Amino acid sequence: MAKFWFITGSQFLYGEETIRQVEEDSKVIVDGLKLPFPVEYKLTAKTEAEIEKVVREANYDEECAGIITFCHTFSPSKMWINGLTLLQKPWLHLHTQFNETIPNEAIDMDYMNLHQSAHGDREHGFIGARLRAPRTVVAGYWKDPAVQEKIAQWQRAAVGAKFSRSLKIVRFGDNMREVAVTEGDKVEAQIKLGWQVNTWAVGDLVQEMHKVTEAEIDALMAEYAKLYTFEEKDTEAIRYQAREEIAIEKILVREGAMAFSNTFQDLHGMKQLPGLASQHLMHKGYGFGAEGDWKTAGMTAIIKAMYPDGATSFMEDYTYDYKHELILGSHMLEVCPSIAADKPRIEVHHLGIGGKEDPARIVFEGKAGKAKAISLIDIGGRLRLISQDVTCEKPFQDMPNLPVARTMWRPEPSFLDGLTCWIIAGGAHHTVLSYEITTQAVHDFAAIMGIELVVIDKDTKPYTLERDLMLGDVIYARR
Repeated sequence: MAKFWFITGSQFLYGEETIRQVEEDSKVIVDGLKLPFPVEYKLTAKTEAEIEKVVREANYDEECAGIITFCHTFSPSKMWINGLTLLQKPWLHLHTQFNETIPNEAIDMDYMNLHQSAHGDREHGFIGARLRAPRTVVAGYWKDPAVQEKIAQWQRAAVGAKFSRSLKIVRFGDNMREVAVTEGDKVEAQIKLGWQVNTWAVGDLVQEMHKVTEAEIDALMAEYAKLYTFEEKDTEAIRYQAREEIAIEKILVREGAMAFSNTFQDLHGMKQLPGLASQHLMHKGYGFGAEGDWKTAGMTAIIKAMYPDGATSFMEDYTYDYKHELILGSHMLEVCPSIAADKPRIEVHHLGIGGKEDPARIVFEGKAGKAKAISLIDIGGRLRLISQDVTCEKPFQDMPNLPVARTMWRPEPSFLDGLTCWIIAGGAHHTVLSYEITTQAVHDFAAIMGIELVVIDKDTKPYTLERDLMLGDVIYARR
């Protein structure tokens, strides 16, 4: 369970009564924060020793996903230096104050000494800037729902970072032959993101499949029946997918992994490419990447951890409709049913790739709504996270001969400029499509992990983006 620590800055200059009031006010603020993850008031820090001690404790507390600091009074920032230089957890600086307005009659020098976060937080902000410390700054009155939503999005980014640093990814086989974008530096990914990416032979998976019992398959079939519709004639193919799913999950659980990839070019000993199996595992929270795409598998798992009940899926830009200015997003088989507009159905159809039996897959149309297409690429010497705003729409035609899960979307800033910007940035054909994640959460996650971020939204211009990427090359070359 992830939680966050609230640390208030003050000092002994104003007397014990003021310190007691600062502590009481801080607890009121914490109790009033309605956030997706709990916040725990830890202390009002008054000395260098207290700050260093609480930071060390935060670093080694497995449940602590980050700290929130607020300076109720003036808190001399030199006493924060040793602690903040040791900090290994995400940091949010909440620039607020206990009272929303200035009371005309009540304000005197005692009031000024107590309520001086406009003074104290600026000192605190300076030391964060001086240390070049990664941090998120949220300014505003703490009761304001918009302020609390900003804190909530930072929390989700911090939870994603915490999840990332212990993420294990199982690759069944290698990536698709000759494909560039699914390659990448796994050592760099572990250094920057914490991911442990390793390969298991498809033979290991097939061996595990042989151990799956009919009773285990019966139980999973009952689960399928609750979530999806399917015809009796397809039962045998569906049961084979259940066997694959059970075997894959057993290996993932055994290895402590939350993401996996496979490829249609390495199915030795298997009768079907895992379609339904991969889709249902994603629905349960696992990340997935097709054709060996471990980077998209990892990002899918992270965003699902950030938004456990959200609509997030592995996705691929498949084909364009230039007349209607829409992108058709789909894949051969593997799209997560969390993004479905209606109850999905399981169907069995021929697949012209892989040379195996007709695989069962979940078929549906994706729901309409605002979303983001997110791609993590290895740009050579660094990782780049690309986030593009899109608007998903109900497909304008039923495509009766395309038996796969699919959706359609319009990219920002416009159809053609959106395509141009994506190509300029080097975005992959595989993405994570998420209806939940916000630009702030993407930004905060990239900042916490120390990776490059490219945002493509309504204000992006291709020529400006091209210049910004050139500047990024200069900046990262100096690191």
